[in-house]
This record gives sequence, structure tokens and C-alpha cells, in this order.
Amino acid sequence: VFGEGFVEVLLSELMECWKRFCAFCLILAIITAIACGAQPLHEEIDKIIKSQASGITTTTSSDAEFFRRVQLDIAGTIPDPQQVRAFLNDKSPQKRTRLIDTLLSSEAFANHWTDRLSTMLLERQTLGKVTDEEWREYLKKTIQENPRWDQMAKEMLAATGKGISRSAMKFLGNGAHHRLTEDVARLFLGMDLKCAKCHDHPSVNEWKQAHYWGLYAYFNQTKQATNSKDKKVYFIESLATGKIKFQSVFEDNEEETGPKLPGGSEVPIPTYEKGKEFDKPATDGLPAVPKFRPREFLARDLPVKENTYFVHNAVNRIWFLMMGRGLVHPLDEIHGKNPPSHPALIAVLANEFVKHQFELKWLIREIALSQSYQRSSMLPEGIKTVETNSYRIAHPKAMTPEQLLKAILKASGNFEKVSAMKASTDAEKFDRRGYFSGTHNDMPKSYEEIRAIFMETFAPPAGEAEEDFLPGLNKSLFLMNDRLIMHWLEPHDDNLVQRLEKMQEDGKISEEMYLSVLARFPDKEEAQTITDYLEKNENRRDAALGELVWALLTSTEFRLNH
Repeated sequence: VFGEGFVEVLLSELMECWKRFCAFCLILAIITAIACGAQPLHEEIDKIIKSQASGITTTTSSDAEFFRRVQLDIAGTIPDPQQVRAFLNDKSPQKRTRLIDTLLSSEAFANHWTDRLSTMLLERQTLGKVTDEEWREYLKKTIQENPRWDQMAKEMLAATGKGISRSAMKFLGNGAHHRLTEDVARLFLGMDLKCAKCHDHPSVNEWKQAHYWGLYAYFNQTKQATNSKDKKVYFIESLATGKIKFQSVFEDNEEETGPKLPGGSEVPIPTYEKGKEFDKPATDGLPAVPKFRPREFLARDLPVKENTYFVHNAVNRIWFLMMGRGLVHPLDEIHGKNPPSHPALIAVLANEFVKHQFELKWLIREIALSQSYQRSSMLPEGIKTVETNSYRIAHPKAMTPEQLLKAILKASGNFEKVSAMKASTDAEKFDRRGYFSGTHNDMPKSYEEIRAIFMETFAPPAGEAEEDFLPGLNKSLFLMNDRLIMHWLEPHDDNLVQRLEKMQEDGKISEEMYLSVLARFPDKEEAQTITDYLEKNENRRDAALGELVWALLTSTEFRLNH
């Protein structure tokens, strides 16, 4: 009916249609992969790290090692024994992912990252009229909701003191123009321009004096003013009348610039007819508001996806906070002579961070999910050293002062009681200097005072970045001899030492001790060491238990986040 060869023609046509359909599906799959990302970021991280690693990388961290690390990095403290047991007994292949998500949605995450971001941005300086409590509340609320780094930077840079973002103006401090110029360059652009104030940078060719003064021109009209009605301090901007003039100490000619970001275009300073320079008249003791406000242009133009300085600096700093070392290190030395250890990786991180609207939680999660983050900190067998910037092993990090205080209290079983301590309103002010010198015998009465003691002992001086582990004799002596530490190791209030006293079996004692302090089970040799020590000190068993806990608390394994 259909003629000779009809079946063959039909089959041929059907085969051709099938080929075209398959080709269409393949193209659609490629387009979808490009649009959605060929693979998750954490897999991209591992692919790039592995491709650049010279030699064998270590195996994945043990569950105990990972559990302690991620608790410290995301929640800011060590886990308790019950949590460790539960995690180690969980056989689900998804338990690490589940744990990361649980921690990221916890209040502990908001508290810890409030500490971390505040320390990074203020460097423990007491700045401006906004209280520490207001500033921390602003950071914590932002972190609990949906922290976007570009939006946070915009709020801090544009803050005037009015509206719901009043607390964000703490970053501006007292409005010191040179401090703001240098801090914005370092903290938001990864550029230490201090040496470019007086001349082009002597060792970094791409950092020019014009970069310094271009940034300065965004701030030189900013100053503080007090509202005569509510008596609050606000940031206002005076009328800009011309460009900033500057001169190199090595040159005779004078130069000038308006507000200008490194790599960006200069913002023209407009001129207005007399009487039309202002948007709002002076009121309540505050001066008139000019139409041209340079700092608003900085807040508009700096924290944007097109500003590669801003984006690369952001991902480099978050990578540092999670991994212990920046892809570019030091963090404020992003320039041609100090290239990233993994150029492809910082580019991918920056690109994906922008795609995900600068969401901090998302980036932290992707880094934590990577095998590079979850790698063991133990050297491979037969390997004595590896390059610190290779990420072949997990990079041990010193605990921050805040982490150390919480970890010691939690390990020793004193956290609940001590963190609830508050000084009475009529109490005499605690003599901290006398406490350190030994002339004052009283113990601190509040958690805040104890926290201040730890900050003074373990934090670097105010104004210095916290990037590397800085050991010190004072720190070692504090952990070895301080009265607070010794008191926490005495048996009382159902703390760790008191719980250990009630146990009869040495095996259970060693297990509880190691789980509480180091978040892992002891090996046979460690358990035997504890048994032997208790046998030798049978007549002073209570003191011996405290000494054993003290030995673990002062160990390198406890002091470092590994």
C-alpha cells in the first residue's frame, strides 16, 4: 500500500528524528548545567585543590576530628561528651551535612560569627558613640536573618545614625578620615595603603598615592554632630567645594583627585547655584544636608559585584576564617607580587559568591562541605612537612580568646554556672590590674569581667589584625597557673572533676575526661597513662584528677582547632 522501501525510509526518518532529539537534549543539558553550575561549589573547591596539590593529600578527618573542628568554626565552642557520643554512633552517610546545616541555623552560630566579624571589622577597638551591645545586636540580627556581605558593607559605609541601621555606624568610629581610609582599603579591598599616604607604595607598583587620596576624598566631608533634641551623635557631611590636593614627598608637583575607588572612575564634584547646594536646611543643631554626599557614593559603588577588589577580598577573608589561612596571605596584601596560592579557586569563589548575592551562610556552608575543609590535620605516613598554602592537610588554627574561654569552661564543666554570673549593681569595681599583679586577691564576680581577663591575656593589642597564632609567655603562664583555671579544676557544682570523683572505674574516668576536654575517646596508651597516674597518687586521688584534666587543657591538642 505504501510502496516498496517504505519501512526502510520510515526507520531512517525516525532515526534522524531521534538523533536530533538527543542533540537537542544534550544542548539543553549543557545550557542547564551552565545556568545552574556544572557542580556544587564544594566539589569545585576540591577539584581545584586536588589538581594543584603536589603529592598525596591526607585522608578525610575522623568523625571526632571533624565534629570538634566544625563545632569550633561554626558554633564557637567544643561539643560536650553526650554530643560526641551521639555523633560517633550515628551511622548515617549524611550526618556531616546534617550537622553543618543544624549549626548554621543555631543561635550559637549567630553569637560566634558576631564575635568573628566584630573582631575583623573593629579589631577590638572602642570606637564611636554606639555601644558594644548595640553593635553586637545589629551584627547578630543580621547574621540570624540572611547575612549578605554587600548589604552589610553598604550599611556600615553609608551610616548616618538615623533609622534602623544606626548601630552600623559604629564602624565609622569618631569619623577619623585617615583611619577610615586605611581601614576601608584593608578590610573591604584587601589593600594596605598606609604607605601610599605620602608617596606611591615603595614595593607594590600597582598601589598609588592617588588610590589613598581617592578613597580619602569620600570621607573628608564626614564629621560628627549632636542633635539638640535627642542629644544623640549623628554623622553628617559638610559641603564639598573642590578636589583633594596631594603631593608626593619625592616630587615637586602637586596633584588632585575627587572621590575615586582603585580601578574605578572619579566621581565628579558638582557645582550648584548659590542657595541650591542643600537638600535639607539646618535643624535641631544639625547643619544643612548638602545635595552631594560623597560617602553615599562610596556605599553605592564599593560593595558591588563589578568591584573585583571587594569580591576577592570578601571570599579570601571568609576562606581564612574557615580554613585558617587565606588564599592570599596576609589578607590585606592582595596584589601582583603576592598572588593567590590557587588563582582558579579564588576566581571560582568570587564568581559563585556573586551569583548567590553575597550570602555569607551559603559560602560558609559550601566551604564546610568540601573535602578540603574536612581533610585530616595529620600528616600522611612518611611525610614530615607540607606547604602551608597547599591545603593538603587541614591547617591547625589557634582558638580565638572567645573560643578559648568557652572551651575551657565547657571542658571543665563550669560553663553553665560561670556564664550566668553577673556583678551586683552596688558591687565595687573589680581591680583587674591588681588581679594580674597579685595584689588583689578577690576573684571576678561576673562573666563579663572573666571575659575581659581572657581578652586582655590572649587577644593582640587593639587595632591589630588577628590572622596568625601568636604564642606568648604570659599566655602559657596564665593557662598553667591562673587562679581562675585552678578554681575551675577544683571539684564543685557537679563540674568535670567532681563527676570524675564519683566514678570508680579508671576506664570510664579516662573516657569521660578525653570526651569532655579533647572531644574524642582516648587510645589504649592514653587510658593506661591515666590509670598509672591514679594508682601512683591513690592517697591524693582528688588532686590527681584535677592535675590530669589540667594536663589535657594545657595541651597543644586542646589549644588548637585542628
